[in-house]
Amino acid sequence: MPTGEVLVLFAAGIAAGTVNTIVGSGSLITFPTLLAFGYPPLLANVTNNIGVLPGSFSGLIVSRVELRGQRQRLVRLAVGSLLGGIAGAVLLLRLPESVFDGVVPVLILLACALVAIQPRITSAVRRRGRPIGHGAVLLWAAVLLTGVYGGYFGAAQGVILVAVLGVFVDEDLPRLNAAKNVLAGMANLAAAIVFALTTDVAWHAALAIAAGAAIGGQFGPRIGRRLPPAAYRGVIVVVGVAVSVVLLLD
Repeated sequence: MPTGEVLVLFAAGIAAGTVNTIVGSGSLITFPTLLAFGYPPLLANVTNNIGVLPGSFSGLIVSRVELRGQRQRLVRLAVGSLLGGIAGAVLLLRLPESVFDGVVPVLILLACALVAIQPRITSAVRRRGRPIGHGAVLLWAAVLLTGVYGGYFGAAQGVILVAVLGVFVDEDLPRLNAAKNVLAGMANLAAAIVFALTTDVAWHAALAIAAGAAIGGQFGPRIGRRLPPAAYRGVIVVVGVAVSVVLLLD
């Protein structure tokens, strides 16, 4: 692989790792970069999934404070993410790409709407006396479905996870974001194992992206801590809408 391509993919990995650990959607940097270098869409998608994976786990090192007290919740929800990631990877290898093109932009826009109105939804649920917490069946199912999406493509998986967690879990956004990084990482890990065992991967490109993503993952949580809740939510919505527009125009 040419040196210039390695450097560009490495830089794209840094950017994706940073964005993923703040809000998600870093794949909308690396995936188009792979396409620009001539990788076929399916190969680019699989390679990208493996490449961005180290960024999520790198970010966890910086997010230890935000993750305190969330172990029990995350152990339960991680099972859903893992199962969803496996299912999504299998669907990617079995279904035509046209299915993704039609469904994903709508899912992302719905996620953005959830993020924007999440405080009102949470208040309404509490007033009606409905339970909110990590044991909720609806939350587990929503995390499972998000894992399916993450294994299938993954761009804006973080946006959807933050929206879902914000509705059901009473935590501030930095703590929700740290939990999101764990769950997204689990879905991506499960999908990466399926891809590595069953289909072709452009390993040189994946390693270039992975090296950058691991570095970028160190930046994201630090940036996220400095954002006030309203700005945090605004960034998530803006990124999510931008992703939807890119996918609709593609």
